[in-house]
Amino acid sequence: MRRFLPIALFATAACTTMTVSPIDPDLPFLHVCIRKNPRVQVTDFVQALEEGFSRHGVTSEVFSGKPPTHCEFILDYTALRSWDISPYLSHAELWITQKNRRVASAIYHLEGKGGLSLMKWESTKVKMGPVIDRLFAPEEDAK
Repeated sequence: MRRFLPIALFATAACTTMTVSPIDPDLPFLHVCIRKNPRVQVTDFVQALEEGFSRHGVTSEVFSGKPPTHCEFILDYTALRSWDISPYLSHAELWITQKNRRVASAIYHLEGKGGLSLMKWESTKVKMGPVIDRLFAPEEDAK
């Protein structure tokens, strides 16, 4: 039994960290324009963001290049994938700006790229859902 203890400890050592600076609830955050990041290879990432914001009553649109003039809130992002039998989301960062001033941000990070945890293969939507939920939580609840 003791031979398996190091493996069990390694498998459970992988965890997810989220660092979130939430959106001020007094901001009129009803629509967000998502700047397409062509370097991100997590194919369902933008869709997961749009679905997450929609759950909170925030509409979204995706654009490339210069933001449309009606976009008050801009979301920029990066997402990294790792590979272990198949690709999976291992790190993501979100920045929301209003008139070039950061009003919210979030970081999702899978410690040790997930180690032996089977949770590393959860969908992008499952991983980003709690991150987006924390963007809408009061400051003291977002940590």
